Amino acid sequence: MPSVEPSSRRSADLLLTAGVLAALIAALLPLMRVVRPTGWLLGTLVIVAMVLATGYIARRFRLPALAVSLIEIVVWVAFVTVVFLRDSAFLLVIPTVETFRELPDILAAAGEEIALGVAPLAPSAPLAMLIVGATGLLAVVIDHVVLTARMPLLAGVGLIAISLIPAIAVPAEIDVVAFVLLAAAMLFLMRIDTRTREEAGSAEATRATGVSATGSTGTGVSATAIGIGAIAVVVALVATPLLPQPTIRPGSGDLGPGPGIDATLQLGDDLRRPREVEVLQMRSDAPTPPYLRATTLTEFTGAVWEPDSGRSYPLDSAEALAALPVDPEIQVAEYSTTVEIRNLNSSWLPVSYPATAIDGLDGVWGAFPYNRTVEARQGGTQGQDYEVISRVPRPTLEQIRARSAGGEGVRADTLGLPADLPAIVGELAAEVTAGAASDYDALLALQSWFRGTDFRYSLEAPVEEGFDGSGAEAVARFLEVREGYCVHYASAFALMARTLDMPSRIVVGYLPGTSTGDAVDFQTVYSVMSGQLHSWPEVYFEGVGWIPFEPTNGLGQPTRFSPEASAPGETADGADAAPEASAPADVPDAVDPDTGEPLTPDAGTAAPDEGVDALPAVTVILAVLVVLAIPLLVRDVRRRQQLSAARAGDAAAAWAVVQDTAIDLGIPSPISESPRALGARLIAEAGAPAEAMGVLIRAIERASYAPGGRHGFGQGEATAAAAQEVRADLLAAAQPARRLLALVVPRSLIIRPGSLYAGAGRGASRPAG
Repeated sequence: MPSVEPSSRRSADLLLTAGVLAALIAALLPLMRVVRPTGWLLGTLVIVAMVLATGYIARRFRLPALAVSLIEIVVWVAFVTVVFLRDSAFLLVIPTVETFRELPDILAAAGEEIALGVAPLAPSAPLAMLIVGATGLLAVVIDHVVLTARMPLLAGVGLIAISLIPAIAVPAEIDVVAFVLLAAAMLFLMRIDTRTREEAGSAEATRATGVSATGSTGTGVSATAIGIGAIAVVVALVATPLLPQPTIRPGSGDLGPGPGIDATLQLGDDLRRPREVEVLQMRSDAPTPPYLRATTLTEFTGAVWEPDSGRSYPLDSAEALAALPVDPEIQVAEYSTTVEIRNLNSSWLPVSYPATAIDGLDGVWGAFPYNRTVEARQGGTQGQDYEVISRVPRPTLEQIRARSAGGEGVRADTLGLPADLPAIVGELAAEVTAGAASDYDALLALQSWFRGTDFRYSLEAPVEEGFDGSGAEAVARFLEVREGYCVHYASAFALMARTLDMPSRIVVGYLPGTSTGDAVDFQTVYSVMSGQLHSWPEVYFEGVGWIPFEPTNGLGQPTRFSPEASAPGETADGADAAPEASAPADVPDAVDPDTGEPLTPDAGTAAPDEGVDALPAVTVILAVLVVLAIPLLVRDVRRRQQLSAARAGDAAAAWAVVQDTAIDLGIPSPISESPRALGARLIAEAGAPAEAMGVLIRAIERASYAPGGRHGFGQGEATAAAAQEVRADLLAAAQPARRLLALVVPRSLIIRPGSLYAGAGRGASRPAG
């Protein structure tokens, strides 16, 4: 029969098991950002606890390491089978052949859910089984590495790698709580493992010499290592957010960090990302900041919108960005827009419309004359800083009303509709535009209808209602639910326009962003975030070109042209078509005719907060104070533990209080100095009380020469009181600055009695060795 493990080893194993449990939980916390915490979370906690408890109990009977791991695997298999596979299992617990046949399909379903789902996922049974099963197996491996192989550092590397997977899948701000908990758990595991090894060595030395050691260089070194680790955690939390984001060298052609542009209208995944980053900054001499287009989509298959393709020309060629044909009576205004890419990894270049020239790009670029988009042939957008010249047609209200949507210059696919288009699309288009006097008025009626009170902007509703897409069925469902985001508004508007025989297409790009408050060359600088990725429809008018509209409720600015009488002279500043020029025409009463709301230069973009929010500053101050208080609190807890041990008769613990206090105050405490010599020096030079010091010296000398080191001879309370008195007098005798430093930054947390550094003291020279 296997023997029961000694109590000292059981205590160490129990602490290590608790540390492994805490580390596993901390490593899995980031997963809750990607997968909604439902039943899988409880299952994960239960299986981890069961596996670790099984390992601890098995080790108490000193079973071989292989036997411990096999028993844990049996518990893991039984739990997964009972919870997820009991229908095909024998007696609900034992897997059968049918159980193993089910596994590939279950794992494939879980993998498909991960690949196609949108964070945060609502886990199905297959995904829950994958998470719970993988975590239980991970617990078996980590338990073996830490408890059997005694390699906590290797386990830490694995756990850190696992904790990073959710952040890689869904970029987000650092989960500070999870990071600190994982770091603390790993430091705890390394400290317990090191202490166990030290105690084993100390016991061997005591049995060999009969003298109990009160300190060792090994202890000091391990404590120093743990202290350095703790400092590294604090530095990582404070310094890492201040470091610049990595970038790539423009024109290198390498894929770099940062969000991209999805040209397939699957923008929901991008817009729902939990972390927003600044993708670019821009400034322009246009009356209001322009929208920036990346690509267009024209062909509609019924299921998806296809990105436009065609022949591109070198950007510096005459065919690339020639001026668009516009009727002579239509005024054209030329604007300059400067764009600086901060964090965007895409082959599509954000440009204002219609671009006629682009300067300052690195790499090799091509332009598509049909839709005025620019794509990289070699290189990418990251790190680019360029200027776009655009020539914007600015018709008056009378001119745009006099023209029909369509003409000889449009492609057939701009009017294409699937044969099975749901009837609701055409019916609502006819109903909303009934009575419109012109094509422009009909489109204006559609725009006003979408931006009215019947519709609501929502990123969640399409997912919850099952129409998160741009296909015909998704559009029909959107028109019923009347909640969605830009993809749904743009798709519905474009299809409804086509049912009215008006050529349309969809543009993917960025909203103008938010003013930073800075200006360059008297041009306001705007910041565009990843969450401002946008789509909007365009309709072609003969003699004018493609006119953009903004149907998305609550975003951007609705298109509006001014009557000729209100157009401001030669520059026609009031005749901009939104959203490309990002401003409707100037309206005399300065209100939106669609909604009655006041028009502002940044309507539809995030408005800057003009008040001062003190919360971030207060939070930072509190965080700094908490960090500064951590060493003091840790030292206080340890001193209380030492005094408690001293009252129980441990003279070495009482003497350690004196040694730690001396180290905190910078008083040298070399290993070569006996307790009696150190005590005499503290009395003579540091203001220690002679009587209390005498009690401590006699107690530690008796303990040092008594086997076991725990012989207080009934003087535990007196010894503890003496230690407190000596500590108080040492602190009182020190200079105020030195005393404050000893309390706030106690050196004894990383410098242990008997170590090389303890003998140097604060400001003392390090002894030669």
